[in-house]
Amino acid sequence: MSNTRKTDQKPNATERMRTARAQAERSDRIRRRVVVAAASGTVLALAAGVAFAVGGSSGSSADTAANGPLVVPANAGGTDGTVITYGKADAPHTLEVYEDFRCPFCEQLETTTGKTIQQLADDGTYKIEYHLATFLDKNLGGKGSRTALAAAGAALNEGVDKFRAFHDVLYANQPDERSDAFGDVNHILDLAGQVPGLKTDGFVKAVQEGTYAPWAAKVNDEFNKSDVTGTPTVKLDGKKLDVLTNGKAASPDEFTALVKQVTG
Repeated sequence: MSNTRKTDQKPNATERMRTARAQAERSDRIRRRVVVAAASGTVLALAAGVAFAVGGSSGSSADTAANGPLVVPANAGGTDGTVITYGKADAPHTLEVYEDFRCPFCEQLETTTGKTIQQLADDGTYKIEYHLATFLDKNLGGKGSRTALAAAGAALNEGVDKFRAFHDVLYANQPDERSDAFGDVNHILDLAGQVPGLKTDGFVKAVQEGTYAPWAAKVNDEFNKSDVTGTPTVKLDGKKLDVLTNGKAASPDEFTALVKQVTG
């Protein structure tokens, strides 16, 4: 967004070049910070603190469907329905996963080790609690994280398994984080078509109308109250797992070993 004041004359070529250069430099700074953080071996919890600055609320109620009522999806749990739990309720351990659908390191973890993460939940080793955020919308512009999260709420309303499958489809088709492709509702609905049985009339209507946008804002607000400073952050029984090393996601075997260290 330009800070140039309105006048009766169009900005001259020099002013336009100055504005374009400033925007380009800002984008370049964001890219350099991400690359430097990854190259230095810093996990995303630090990389996000530098490059993505988790701290402000990008999905506040004022910013997302402010005029709509708060509708909490069926199957939501935790504080005010802001936590999504997958797995057996009586599992002896709890894996907390903090993610943003536009986060490239989350995509790397999910596409590399996501099946193992899910399988251990299916086997009863732990249950998974998802804590989702939308801070990348604020840091990079757009509304992709919020739109994707609101759609994930609509999927959760259809069933926890539908949420989990849709969650995986979103990461498998994640655009560059600087792109706002997830902000396109039609694109989100196209991706939802990859989950058998998800695109019910109710789901489509909820996505198109942003029914769960205020809920997505509340989920992000709750994320901001946590001690998590970047995504992905993964904790098992409160102990943080090092799921990223030198910017590389833990392999399925490495992740399983980390889990065993905590569970014995």
